[in-house]
Amino acid sequence: MLIKRPSTSIDRIQGRLLLIAAFFLGLYALVLTLSPAVRNRSWEVPYRWEQWIGYASWALLFYLIHQQTSRFLKNRDPFLVPIVALLCGWGLLSVWRLFTSFGTRQTIWLFIAAFVLILGLRLKNDLSFLRKYKYIWLTTGLILTALTLLFGTNPTGYGPRLWLGCCGIYFQPSEPLKLLLIVYLAAYFSAYQHIIIFSTENTSRSISPSLLILLAPTILMTCLALLLLLVQRDLGTASIFLVIYATIVYIATKRNSILLIILVIITLAGIAGYVLFDVVQLRVEAWLNPWLDPSGRSYQIVQSLIAIANGGLLGRGPGIGNPSLVPIPHSDFIYAAVVEEMGLIGAIALIILLALLTVRGLITAFHAPDRFRRYLAVGITIYLVAQSVLIISGNLRLLPLTGVTLPFISYGGSSLVTSFTALLILLHISNSPIGHTMRIPEIKPYKILGGLLFIGLIAAALVTGWWAYYRGPVLLERTDNPRRGIADSYVQRGAILDRRNNQLAVSSGAPGTFTRETIYPPLGPTIGYTHPVYGQSGLEASLDPYLRGLRGNPGLTIWWNHLIYGQSPPGLDVRLSIDQELQATADRLLAEHKGALILLNAQSGEILAISSSPTFDPNQLDETWSDLIKDPDTPLFNRATLGRYPAGTALGPFLLAASIEQGNLPSPATAQAYTFDDMSLECASELTDLSWRALISNGCPYSQLKLGNFLSPQKVLEIYNQLGLYTSPSIRMPTDSSSAPIEFSDNERAYLGIEDVKVNPLQMALAAATLSNRGVRPAPRLVTSVNTPAAGWVTLPAESEPEKIFTSNTAADAVLELQAVNSPTWQTIAIVPNSPGDYVTWYISGTLPNWGRTPLTLVVLLETDDPVSAESIGQELLKTIITN
Repeated sequence: MLIKRPSTSIDRIQGRLLLIAAFFLGLYALVLTLSPAVRNRSWEVPYRWEQWIGYASWALLFYLIHQQTSRFLKNRDPFLVPIVALLCGWGLLSVWRLFTSFGTRQTIWLFIAAFVLILGLRLKNDLSFLRKYKYIWLTTGLILTALTLLFGTNPTGYGPRLWLGCCGIYFQPSEPLKLLLIVYLAAYFSAYQHIIIFSTENTSRSISPSLLILLAPTILMTCLALLLLLVQRDLGTASIFLVIYATIVYIATKRNSILLIILVIITLAGIAGYVLFDVVQLRVEAWLNPWLDPSGRSYQIVQSLIAIANGGLLGRGPGIGNPSLVPIPHSDFIYAAVVEEMGLIGAIALIILLALLTVRGLITAFHAPDRFRRYLAVGITIYLVAQSVLIISGNLRLLPLTGVTLPFISYGGSSLVTSFTALLILLHISNSPIGHTMRIPEIKPYKILGGLLFIGLIAAALVTGWWAYYRGPVLLERTDNPRRGIADSYVQRGAILDRRNNQLAVSSGAPGTFTRETIYPPLGPTIGYTHPVYGQSGLEASLDPYLRGLRGNPGLTIWWNHLIYGQSPPGLDVRLSIDQELQATADRLLAEHKGALILLNAQSGEILAISSSPTFDPNQLDETWSDLIKDPDTPLFNRATLGRYPAGTALGPFLLAASIEQGNLPSPATAQAYTFDDMSLECASELTDLSWRALISNGCPYSQLKLGNFLSPQKVLEIYNQLGLYTSPSIRMPTDSSSAPIEFSDNERAYLGIEDVKVNPLQMALAAATLSNRGVRPAPRLVTSVNTPAAGWVTLPAESEPEKIFTSNTAADAVLELQAVNSPTWQTIAIVPNSPGDYVTWYISGTLPNWGRTPLTLVVLLETDDPVSAESIGQELLKTIITN
């Protein structure tokens, strides 16, 4: 038996809890007001004031509710009103924060809902009028719902027509229909409880014939309601109906088999819905694999998960996140909107409120004075909390999305009025006089239902933590996360500089208007882009943690900026090894060709120039994107680091060095070309000199084949591996590589470099560096240092180690064999078949070990048969360097 507190104690508890709710919501509204200043890091901004209208309305209405409940319901549960007040106020301010127009409407609906509740406090406490007219109530709800089939509309102008109304005022009959079904079922089963007890106590069957006959009217009425909802395709509400029906039948009959039968029915209904309704198919497929079509059918759920990930542990802060990027954030996805700005902590607080509502609702049911009000209290508790679990789980991809509202929180007048009516009924039931509690013959079913609700709430909390904390970093790095681009407009992104601190890419403007500009557009494929719509690429993507200030800043600085501003600290400048003057020369020489160029410091591994042609201008993406992605020449593709081309006879210098190191170098081949499988391989030019220098420098296939046979397949494969031809270079930006075979599939083709070895120009440049760097393959470097606030410019170490491939004497002997006439450089040119009728041309060159200055390596790759142009580009660039 419940021992009631004195009414003054009840009033005091309810009043103090409402004051706590008012304090929290007032603080929330204050932070919303200041959020523009926080986001722009300036006091000279337009502030948010409109949400104070909602807060003042909420405070006034719940003050009146407190006064009226204290007057008319002296023995009520003192926790119900504060719990609902906090949920309702939180939702109201969230709607105001998202859309002012919807906030105004929700405030009006709150007045209506509060008026209904205050007026209903004067009703008789036994609620006998609900029980007496149960058929009239349910029939009225069914008729109103059926009218939507003829006169239904949708305020958005598209989608299911589930509303009645016009001129900006709309009502969704299926919302009160849930409550009317609960009233009908509670009244029906309480009236026939003696028959139910007899049927369940005098049969060993799970469901006796007499019990089936008793259930028949309820099954008929519930199926009629479900049929109307299925015709409307309001499948979310239909699922709630099934849960409500299963709950009340289970409480009335105390048969566990009822739950199993309803579970089977829900499963079969889901399968049937998937087969019959396109909308169910789309939602199930989006639930099972949202990553398959993240910008199409799964856009809502993917953006919801990204919003939750963006909230993290503490949230971005009220007014500082970007919840409006999720479709329908004020209704179907308001949970994701709340979590983005309040974080996992806010999500847990919201779930705790729902858990408290569960406890107080079931306690109210325990101490109800009769079966009707007990079943009514249980049904209402299940309706409010189960629907909350259902929509939260849809936001989290724990369950398929249903499209129902989050009670008391989501925007929606029909839902708000219905939820307040449900609260009114719970308050009346909890107001039972002392000593009027009806004994519960068996408490186990109530514990099971409460346990199931708690399991759902705990699962929601755990999955929120999974997406917000554990999976959050991965989700936030997705290219379809527009929040990254928006954040760049508020926080200055670090600059990308060349080795002499010339700006290559920089952000300019003021908080809220920062824009990214690539100062040297020809480097587009390497620098890449960062764009709110098209995502990121190149160095802008790989260096994003530094440029965004999330790496290189002290951990306390990052935490403080996230806590106060909901943003990262200002980004850090990054310096590259590129020499802009040499880069400009390389881009000019390559401009009329399709291919790539790499100029490398052979000793340090620093990339001095890296060109990919054709290129694109990152500053013009909005105007040129559609053309860029359709261009057959793929200007967005970085050929220098991602392209994979057959190395062909450009591998001759390395096989020559390996043969020299092995000793007893064979005599030069007398033949120049080589033919097999109807394929003819030629030297890059006609030769009269058949020395090793001439043959290898001109990429003659027969000579390379002779060297391969001299070395053996195992030795050639070992050399290819040591040279890094099967390893992606680590340069803090995307690179690519083919995989190393266990053994060659065809030795001749492997020796000739047209099978089992495809490389990018950067790999080839690093391999060539071994000959100019006394046999040592350097560790590549493109990003050399970052400007940190604590230590200034800090050198970033290479991501790999140099590796000794040949002895110094071997490397020197090899390049002297390949020395160009009257030049301190060596070179080789090779024409390689890429596909039938398609060729690429390699030009590989480097300085001699004894030339007295920084050793250099140069690789030019043209996607055509044009050795003259390749040699001209390479020699002119080297001449520019040598003469300076």
